[in-house]
Amino acid sequence: MQIINDPAEMQKIAESLRLKHQLIAVVMTMGALHEGHLSLVRIAKQKAGTVILTIFVNFRQFGPDEDFHRYPRPFEKDAAMAKAAGVDYLFAPDAESMYPDDFQTQISTGDIASGFEGEKRPGHFNGMATVVLKLMMISKAHIAVFGEKDAQQLAIIRRMVSDFNIDIKIIEAPVIREEDGLATSSRNIYLSSQERQQATVLYRSIRRAREFFIEGIIEPEKILEEVTAVISSVPDVKIDYASIVDVESFKEADTLEANGNYRLLLAVRIGSTRLIDSGMLDNRSIQTDV
Repeated sequence: MQIINDPAEMQKIAESLRLKHQLIAVVMTMGALHEGHLSLVRIAKQKAGTVILTIFVNFRQFGPDEDFHRYPRPFEKDAAMAKAAGVDYLFAPDAESMYPDDFQTQISTGDIASGFEGEKRPGHFNGMATVVLKLMMISKAHIAVFGEKDAQQLAIIRRMVSDFNIDIKIIEAPVIREEDGLATSSRNIYLSSQERQQATVLYRSIRRAREFFIEGIIEPEKILEEVTAVISSVPDVKIDYASIVDVESFKEADTLEANGNYRLLLAVRIGSTRLIDSGMLDNRSIQTDV
């Protein structure tokens, strides 16, 4: 595995790989790698001959009161994990090389980004989309693999790729969960042991929503009322939002159709930590996601 820090060098290597007819897949991360990230790498390796993993803690997608400065950065551990997973190139630029002093251009996201995380974290998705576009251009990848846990992010990236006719295939990877159902996340390390146990209520509420949907309940408000009750039963867990959206439009669903595809979106605060999760509501049987 080669570690590359300079965007121009990474771009040159990627162009050379393309000239040799190598299929390139990219997995974009902010580091603090965990099993969820490694699952994306495994998918990337199945789809392409060369895998680039990026590590960049993008300050442009953090708000002034968010955790940019304390975000975990265990680079040596991350590099070892990436190498063991079979990554070919680890691209880890610094902020100055990604955003030089004269940097002026930024993506402006639209309606898909306006609610939920976009409402709670103003400017977040503009910063996210900007760095994702830059990493696509630098890696020259044919394929990019993203996890579905960050469902709104994924929808925005798909829209950006479509709107700008970007020649890259987006592959959606399933949520990876711990044995107790908690979705893997770099921010889980912020949780105390008690908070870690409390956080499992997210997945319990997703399972309850699926049960309601499969039982034929098609009123979103009834499902969300139950979801809210499940989460509120755990002390010190505060709901930022809970909503059901249509997967295609990412708009809140007024009613549910039995053969439709919907996603439950959740964001909660547990102590000083904010966690998000999501789960599909469709006509398949209840899944464990574990």
